[in-house]
Amino acid sequence: MTSELKQLLSSYLQQSGLSITEQQQQQLLGLVAMLNKWNKAYNLTSVRDPKQMLIRHIMDSLVVSPYLKGELFIDVGTGPGFPGLPLAIINPDKEFVLLDSLGKRIRFQKQVQFELGIHNIISVENRVEDYTVEHGFDGVLSRAFASVKDMLDWCKHLPNTDGVFYALKGQLLEEEMQQIPQEFTVIDTIELKVPNLIEQRHLLKLVKNK
Repeated sequence: MTSELKQLLSSYLQQSGLSITEQQQQQLLGLVAMLNKWNKAYNLTSVRDPKQMLIRHIMDSLVVSPYLKGELFIDVGTGPGFPGLPLAIINPDKEFVLLDSLGKRIRFQKQVQFELGIHNIISVENRVEDYTVEHGFDGVLSRAFASVKDMLDWCKHLPNTDGVFYALKGQLLEEEMQQIPQEFTVIDTIELKVPNLIEQRHLLKLVKNK
């Protein structure tokens, strides 16, 4: 399975135009192996098959990488660490805070950090509305929120003055777009292509109006 996954990852990276080091590929495969192992005991994700984990968690996260601007990011409602963990692995020059309210998910992330030697993440067990920072973030990432409006309502205290919200979405529904509060502006809508995934994926970039 390991050599098959390695070949698949290599192929998916090529299709996505992402060039990463051998060590980073090993860390991503290590992340899949750990997620698969922990999932049996702790039920961290509904995705059971490592090949699907590679598509739905790893590649689904990585395709956002080219659009990130800045150095300090927070992944809100990260779950077991997506998109934050894969993005941290291939962007060692950026720092990521991974925020989730469930202890078992944070324990998993910390074990991943330890076993795979990832030095640019901090895992925080907290609810987003209770989490405060002195300095804001360059980017606020999330793929967990039901709606963009909810993400903006819950996370508006997190970016710095030039910070950007990165909302990872499936389909873009007109109704949902119309509910975006007027104090925010959509600056970009990007259709993401995830290898071997038929479903739609979009990245919405938003800013708070000055």
